[in-house]
Amino acid sequence: MNDNVISATAQARRLSEGACPLTAGFARAVLAETPTPLQYLPRLTAHIGGPNIYIKRDDNTGFALGGNKVRQMEYVFGDILGKDVDTVLTTSAVQSNHLRVVAAACAKFGLRCDIQRENRVQTSDPGYAETGNAFLQKLFGASVHEFPVGEDEEAADAALEVRAAEFRAAGQRPYVLGMGPKNPHLGALGYVDAAHELLAQADASGLDIDTVVLPSGSAATHAGMLAGLKALGHPARVIGICVRRHRAAQEERVLQRARETARLIGADGAVSQADVYIRDEFLGGGYGQATDGMKEAVSALATTEGIVLDPVYSGKAMAGLMSMARDGTFDPADNVVFVHTGGVPALFAYRSYFT
Repeated sequence: MNDNVISATAQARRLSEGACPLTAGFARAVLAETPTPLQYLPRLTAHIGGPNIYIKRDDNTGFALGGNKVRQMEYVFGDILGKDVDTVLTTSAVQSNHLRVVAAACAKFGLRCDIQRENRVQTSDPGYAETGNAFLQKLFGASVHEFPVGEDEEAADAALEVRAAEFRAAGQRPYVLGMGPKNPHLGALGYVDAAHELLAQADASGLDIDTVVLPSGSAATHAGMLAGLKALGHPARVIGICVRRHRAAQEERVLQRARETARLIGADGAVSQADVYIRDEFLGGGYGQATDGMKEAVSALATTEGIVLDPVYSGKAMAGLMSMARDGTFDPADNVVFVHTGGVPALFAYRSYFT
């Protein structure tokens, strides 16, 4: 057993300490610092005018500057470390949190990391591809190559397979971590854990959660949280704010991922179409494209609570929460939990939007 993977004995001990029973049978690498804080935001609540806003601080997962990908990669690398692998190949955008955390996890576990950066955001800012996550990916030692297409997941995954074949021909043992919907995503299990953790924190503080709001992109975070809450019998709505694609396509993706995750944890049938709530009015021009709502949300949380959001995921999701609070989506007395998925390094690549 790899020393970096939690053993069956350690899993049993975690269960006795209150860990999530739904994920106990899966290999998990040790990366995240959990539980992350659950905090009330009184000044933001007053700024919005209700409902009661809480924040789940998954920007504070600890490893490689934190974020939701750390929880996800615990299960992905649990799988990787159980295989005869020396290289990990994956793909995502230039300012990708996923690429940052994969690169850091490869460094931690002594694996070669080869990342493909998709050209999803057209910008004339020369610093965009050199700062923030783009800088950190290289700092963690990843080999980087560019993929000119931005919105073709099937083509991006196919390019990974071509590159993997080249590595195999050279005698290496690659693990291909594709991101398209045809690929299973063990990372969603990290947000089954987060759902269990959130409910334990709410129970300990006497908090009744009405709604959870989070960014919805690859859908691993959204699907894991939704499947976890449903499997645990909790009635809270989970509202996903689109950060890459429009509502119809995202609903299909979330439902597929959530059902896959529910099956993995032995809760087949726990998630229905009616459980999938998606809002896409805050997407703007697409993935990584700045919006006025995002800029307002990032500034509002910084100036009311001293908390920094990112411009791609949590900034747009908070813009959605603020808009829904104003349009009557929530009752004034509701308790709404916002999941901060991290990604703050990307903010530095968007500094021109805030000056």
